[in-house]
Amino acid sequence: MEKEFLSHQAAISAGNNGLLLIEPPFYRLYKDTYSLTRLPLSLGYLAGAALKNSNWRVLIFNSDFYPEESPVDLRHLMGEGFSEWLRQIEQPSGPVWDNIASTIKEFRPKIVGITSKSANFASACIVAEIVKSIYPDTMVVVGGPHATMVREGVLQKSQHIDVGVFGEGEQTLLELMQVSDGEKTIDSVEGIVYRGASGIIQTPPRQFIAELDSLGFPVLAAKQCLKDYELYPARAFENIFASRGCPNRCTFCGSHKIWGRKPRFRSIDNVIQEITEIISIGCTSINFDDDTFGCKKSLIRELCSALTANFPKLKWSCEIHVNLVDPEIIATMQKAGCYRIMLGVESGNNEVLKSVKKGYTIEQAFEAAKIITDSGIMLGAFFMVGFPNETVETLNDTIQAITDVPSNLVIFSTFTPYPGTELFQHCLEQGIVTEDFDVSRFNHQSPQNYFCPNIPKAVFRQTVHDLAIKIDKINRRKKIRRAFSREGLLNVQQLGVRGVLSKLCKIIMQ
Repeated sequence: MEKEFLSHQAAISAGNNGLLLIEPPFYRLYKDTYSLTRLPLSLGYLAGAALKNSNWRVLIFNSDFYPEESPVDLRHLMGEGFSEWLRQIEQPSGPVWDNIASTIKEFRPKIVGITSKSANFASACIVAEIVKSIYPDTMVVVGGPHATMVREGVLQKSQHIDVGVFGEGEQTLLELMQVSDGEKTIDSVEGIVYRGASGIIQTPPRQFIAELDSLGFPVLAAKQCLKDYELYPARAFENIFASRGCPNRCTFCGSHKIWGRKPRFRSIDNVIQEITEIISIGCTSINFDDDTFGCKKSLIRELCSALTANFPKLKWSCEIHVNLVDPEIIATMQKAGCYRIMLGVESGNNEVLKSVKKGYTIEQAFEAAKIITDSGIMLGAFFMVGFPNETVETLNDTIQAITDVPSNLVIFSTFTPYPGTELFQHCLEQGIVTEDFDVSRFNHQSPQNYFCPNIPKAVFRQTVHDLAIKIDKINRRKKIRRAFSREGLLNVQQLGVRGVLSKLCKIIMQ
């Protein structure tokens, strides 16, 4: 080990600087064949900035990717899968962790950047520990939603993390690379927390990037430096951001802490250029990954016009707010190639919707869903249960809404109080959680989630268990139907007939 470490130091001294960007495992800890089969966009943007502005070696490693992925089953996530996840967090072992260690050894990074949501922060800490066990002098940086929300809490949780980055990370990472090269002092870098002589120090926040067109395209970075690039299907690169920032005020969401409430938009020409690159690698559809697509109708119309003019055969999907839905705007999107829309319904009860500041009623959500499905566009509906003011009655309203909504897919979650959000503060004030609450041990499918004191815990958990079984059955039926729909034809184009039949068999055998 000493010889290996000295060799590493010699390589660094010779200018062999390496930046390793890691997506820590989450789904693969539930089941080794579960997979995050997509390029993590945040790492794509960071890699693009590093490639453009430095001579460092760069590698993106999505450790949550498995080439022969299995369909995800809610019952598994909430049952034996969670037990396996917990075991892997407490006693990490197996091919996932071995692959992470071998990648670190082979690449010899000077900086390791780990992106983390709250749900995979526990595994991010393990990744940091693996890094330090191999190369103790490597700088370990953690960014992403969790670091932005908890800030100094990142360093308090793990002694193996050197720096936490909050907010947008592209320029911050470049400056940390300059710190590593001795060209800048760490106290001059905005938007970070780090260990100083007097304890954990937080620097002033960094201004949001005003000109989003200045950012590189993640797909181009992936071509150059994504580990196992050739094993990913084309659909793994179909995601794109047209904007950053969300004007909505959902009390359970911390998006505004990362991107701000005032949306910033890329130019239409810049978006079209990126789509051209994505299509060039074989993608036949794209997905707009924005928190809320378009944010206002005039922008949706402008983008749809450009999509129609430049890509008349392109199929695309997005997530949209209920209040943006009307027959005219949905017809415009459908004519421009939109084939699927994700809609956040969340609760079937108006009092709950009002309390979490969704800004619409369940009646309006159902009307939006009807407009979408009547247009021929497929609909995915998000639902969440277990809000702090949830009662048996409001929970039953949501269960009924899940049954009644005219969707092609139901995405189901149980409420998790994320530090830094309005609802987390409410839970703290009401004694539902305490100051030492470890959100990294919870997630939207965790069987331990229980933050609704108006419902007995046993009743809530049994109801959620039964609901998960019901939703799995609903989604399985709808997936089989979709195999013979427009989306199924898109899958044939991307996966081939054999790939689609294999995927269909896996769904049937679930």
